[in-house]
Amino acid sequence: MKKLFFIGLIGLGYFEILKIYFIMPMPGSQQWAFLEFAYFLHSYRWVLRAFFLGLILLGSKNAFSTSPNWVPVLGIAAVLAICLFFNYKMIAERMFLEPKNLSFSTGNSAALADSSLVIVVEHAGEAKAYPIRYIAYHHQVRDVLGGKEIMVTYCSVCRTGRVFEPMVKGQPESFRLVGMDHFNAMFEDQTTGTWWQQANGEGIIGPLKGETLPELESSQLTLGKFLSLYPNGKVMDPDPDFLHKYDSLGKYEFGLIKSKLTGTDILSWKEKSWIVGISINGQAKAYDWNLLKTNKIIHDQMDILPVLLILSQDGQSFAAFKRTHKDQVFHLKNDTLFTDQATFDFTGKSLNHNSKDLEKLPAYQEFWHSWRTFHPFTETHNLIEPLL
Repeated sequence: MKKLFFIGLIGLGYFEILKIYFIMPMPGSQQWAFLEFAYFLHSYRWVLRAFFLGLILLGSKNAFSTSPNWVPVLGIAAVLAICLFFNYKMIAERMFLEPKNLSFSTGNSAALADSSLVIVVEHAGEAKAYPIRYIAYHHQVRDVLGGKEIMVTYCSVCRTGRVFEPMVKGQPESFRLVGMDHFNAMFEDQTTGTWWQQANGEGIIGPLKGETLPELESSQLTLGKFLSLYPNGKVMDPDPDFLHKYDSLGKYEFGLIKSKLTGTDILSWKEKSWIVGISINGQAKAYDWNLLKTNKIIHDQMDILPVLLILSQDGQSFAAFKRTHKDQVFHLKNDTLFTDQATFDFTGKSLNHNSKDLEKLPAYQEFWHSWRTFHPFTETHNLIEPLL
């Protein structure tokens, strides 16, 4: 019976550690395919806790009567410390809190520079910008845009910004940050307990595995570019309760932070190199950020789809469009696009009355390791170095 006490203590301690280990960025945890096991531990956490506590109770009398009192007491104290640490300090939703005070301003922000990066969403004539240094901490910001509920998400370890409608099978849903898989943030819906991948909005395990969240078109611009394109646009204000968290991410958006998880490799096609990924109609292609910085404009083709990728003169804002045909050539000057017949602004809107707007393509700045993981069949443009 004494053994049951210590088996229960050790089992409970290991359970609390493993429950968090497999869904947080700890050494080795994100490289192993243990998502099913992690979900099992999470789903049956109360059953497993009750089982181990039962063993502890069954063996406690013998443990205290046949061992020095300090031994079982020390064991209980150690397991309690593990439980408190892993359930209060290491829980993702406790480490990265959602904003408590969500407000917006028009015009320049005293807390940001024109070069600050923002995720921009436009719907029903309303445009809003969400600074990356804010949403990279929060991971999730719930808002209403043009009467539509939206969920602005960001994962700093993958450098992925995505905007979804928080709807599951046509019904409004609440989500919490539960951890990560393959270095990408995961959210759990409140109704079914399904875990959803942030990079693609896909349910990866749980009752709704294989379903996807509706994604809204978004773009990454500098604050200055956003304000020039959307003079009446609104910019998310910093939440006063999290100013110290935002400050620590000030260098992240420009790739200047030194971290194994969130740092940037300035060379091309390395794990932490920046790429621009375009995904449409089941096709995916990655473009080297360094090449885009050099060329400013790239004419290319994805299968039979002619595409255009451009970089603003600010060196950070970018956009991708569909070309009418493969021989259509654009020129970029002062962030305005020109063809022989028409002129377009940086958003692809025609500046001529007799021509249509350009069709915008979904394009994302992302770490190469992330894009390759979630688009395993991606093509690469002008690949100079072999994939490792």
